[in-house]
Amino acid sequence: MTHGVLPSDNRALAHAAGADSRVGRHVTVIALAWTGVQLWAASPLPLAVGVFVLGDAGLRSLHLAFALLLTFLILPAWGRPGGYRLRPVDLALAILAALCAGYLQLFYARISAHPGDPGTLDLAVALTGLVLLLEAARRLLGLPMVLLALAMLVYLFLGPHAPELIAHKGASVAKAMEHLWLGTEGVFGVALGVSAGFIFLFVFFGALLESAGGGSYFVRSALALVGHLRGGPAKAAVGVSAASGLFSGSSITNVVTTGPLTIPLIKRIGYPPEKAAAIEVVSSVNGQVMPPVMGAAAFLMVEYVGIPYLDVLKHALISALVAYLGLLYIVHLEAVKAGLRGLPRLQRRRWQRSVLRFVAGFAGVAAVLLGVSAFGALGRMLLPSAAAWLTALALALAYVLLLRLGARQPLPDEAPNAPLTRMPAAGPTLKSGLHFLLPVGVLAWNLVIARLSPTAAVFWAIVFLIFIVLTQRPLHAWFRGEREALALAFARGLQDLVDGAVSGARGMLVVSIATATAGIVFGTVTLTGIGLVMTELVEVLSGGNVILMLVLVALICLVLGLGLPTTANYIVVSSLMAPVIVTVGAQSGLAVPLIAAHLFVFYFGLLADVLPPGGLASYAAASIAGANPFRTGYIAFRYSMRMALLPLMFVLNPKLLMIGVEGVAHTVLIIASAALAGFVFISFNQAWLLVRTTRWERLALLGAALILFHPGLLLDPILPPFRALPGAAAQAAIVAAPPDAHLRVVVEGRRLEGQVVERVVLLPLGQPRPDAVSRLAASGIDALADEAGIALRAVAFGSPAAKLGVEAGFRLKAVEVAADRIATEWMFLPALGLIGWVLRRQLRRREAGASAGAQG
Repeated sequence: MTHGVLPSDNRALAHAAGADSRVGRHVTVIALAWTGVQLWAASPLPLAVGVFVLGDAGLRSLHLAFALLLTFLILPAWGRPGGYRLRPVDLALAILAALCAGYLQLFYARISAHPGDPGTLDLAVALTGLVLLLEAARRLLGLPMVLLALAMLVYLFLGPHAPELIAHKGASVAKAMEHLWLGTEGVFGVALGVSAGFIFLFVFFGALLESAGGGSYFVRSALALVGHLRGGPAKAAVGVSAASGLFSGSSITNVVTTGPLTIPLIKRIGYPPEKAAAIEVVSSVNGQVMPPVMGAAAFLMVEYVGIPYLDVLKHALISALVAYLGLLYIVHLEAVKAGLRGLPRLQRRRWQRSVLRFVAGFAGVAAVLLGVSAFGALGRMLLPSAAAWLTALALALAYVLLLRLGARQPLPDEAPNAPLTRMPAAGPTLKSGLHFLLPVGVLAWNLVIARLSPTAAVFWAIVFLIFIVLTQRPLHAWFRGEREALALAFARGLQDLVDGAVSGARGMLVVSIATATAGIVFGTVTLTGIGLVMTELVEVLSGGNVILMLVLVALICLVLGLGLPTTANYIVVSSLMAPVIVTVGAQSGLAVPLIAAHLFVFYFGLLADVLPPGGLASYAAASIAGANPFRTGYIAFRYSMRMALLPLMFVLNPKLLMIGVEGVAHTVLIIASAALAGFVFISFNQAWLLVRTTRWERLALLGAALILFHPGLLLDPILPPFRALPGAAAQAAIVAAPPDAHLRVVVEGRRLEGQVVERVVLLPLGQPRPDAVSRLAASGIDALADEAGIALRAVAFGSPAAKLGVEAGFRLKAVEVAADRIATEWMFLPALGLIGWVLRRQLRRREAGASAGAQG
């Protein structure tokens, strides 16, 4: 029996495909075809020429067809991957699975013409496809995902026989198959759509950058910059994992990609194997919270929360920065406690000179990018019709200049992916691959400045990166005077392109199969209404206590996330648990922004990758380090405790998500206080600041960290943070709210079950309007103002108001605005006082210890 290959996905898949040369060739051709279809669908060409125009359902159908075809060809029905020849049964299953997945694209017009009345062939295809999807998930992901999907299917069909609390009327086979396979509510739903529309392109971008040498360049650059510091290789691993996490869709992939390079180095300077593996685990898991991809969750949040992509990145940025800065601090503390040093330098330099060289180099690259931007802007002003071509020309010139600079640098002694044994020279290492920053800069520019859609942004970045992959080796040979090697260099460039496409397709198998299988869970939730049952269950168990509710949801997310890859993990926990936080919080007077609830469950679902027995990232890193996986998982979970505190804090204090933050000064204050809070909490958790902390010092540090994260903990019990405005004052407050504001609104009404409820929700109001009724329409509310206030006549399905638990028939009771009191940020002063008290005590002890050592 196959037990899934997730802990070492890319290496196992590559080994499996290479076991039979014919299988390897077929896999390469299919991967290239899959990549070609995805790039064609993302490009403007289909609409321009009117050929092979794919709708959402068609693209999702072909996306899953390719993924299933590759999965059954690469992974055997039994035994471990590798060392086998393709069996006829696997070939037959591969073709049958691909046909079942492609059925929606082939016959979509006929299926959509008869909704609610699937034919016998339709049902046979749906049932077969569902069974083969679960078998593919078993081979690729292991049993946890399959068992969860089977449990949801059992619940779907046996709902009338379930316990009263979770019972439902059930579904026929025809209704279930139409919902799960023959439409876009289940397997071919939003999750697979995001995988097909966004994630594939970002993963291909990362794979192509890796095959071009960008991955090795970033590893060596990080080591060249910080390798000489205390715990330098470990700090470099943190930075490299942050970089690889920008485009990766899996924490496991991060571990097996960067771990073989970084873990041996971390061990070499003195970290025990378990700690070396744990640092890589936490670095890789943290990569999943790093914008712009966030393990593909960023794109899913756009669909599930209903906010723009850039808003998702803005809300997630502070917590991601706190997580990574905190991990660097943990690595530093571990090095200090163990008395570890960094890698030896090749030559000693004054630190001032090193800083100046780094700043000069960074400024040079920034100048090149700014020059390209200025040239493009000038072109748009003078020649609007040729602006795109002028920008492309400027990028090409910048690329050639940077590549020529890199070609002048000496080649490294080691092979590109060989384990490093000493610190690389900083100057030559950094200059050797500056051109790899250009496609990353193009992607960032397209997303943030040009405001292109994620698909268009990464597509044009890929086009530029393909140009780099094909030309960098020939140009490099030309600049080095190796003219006779041009043909060989161009052939190697073509091979790099093929390798990147195949690697990207293989890397997508986990995400594609996981999102499709998670669609079974999501489809069952929408068909049975189990989400409402989960809300009632948590509400009963928590007794309305907000903190207890958050703890219960966190524990459930840890359990639900066991053994699931990042994307499937988020889909499952967000569909089941995010509405619970919003609804129960609203009934307890806590207005939780929907994005905060989704980030909360995302963070705790990710922690399941760390903690055994389901911590697959810990198993993968432990196998590389030769460490005990359970010990590794325990240490990694301890290092990740700040990631457990952060979600609790930003649910209670949405300012940590940049909600309600105005102005540059306020933004800087929030970021600085959050970063300091993270450092202080880590010192509490590690029992070390300047020296080992005492019990009272740890308590003081914990209190300071909590106050810095949520200053309202001190102020709110003394001075209420909000005052209620009823009637006409509430309407005036709605009209006066600034653009895109989130306003606290109190609604009350009777639910369908007859229960009278009152909820506090944080409504997004959009742009200003002349009256309250039209302003509420931005949230999906059809309201009517009368003498008694505002009646909510209807709430649009899937609107922000509906997702927050607002129902038709409710009344707007009041609007809550900030009370006239001192700013909560003044509470930072007591926190700083506690930190100062601890520092003073520790300085005295350290000085006393130094004096005693000197006398001895």
